[in-house]
Amino acid sequence: MSEPLKILLVVGFLLLILWNLGAGLYYLLIDKGTSKRTVNALTRRVALSIALILLVILAIKLGWIVPHGIGRAPG
Repeated sequence: MSEPLKILLVVGFLLLILWNLGAGLYYLLIDKGTSKRTVNALTRRVALSIALILLVILAIKLGWIVPHGIGRAPG
């Protein structure tokens, strides 16, 4: 998997997560508790967050990405 594709995939997930978070806030303010749109938007946000975490773990296990340990001395 190419490096730009990996970055695009993660950024895409993050944008979808933010979109659903914003949708949840919007529905919370507009619906005043009369519908389940807020719960649905926040449920999608949690599901996307879990999927992103699992995808990163899988990518590390398969060797697609290599954690570099920020702040560690090289070598």
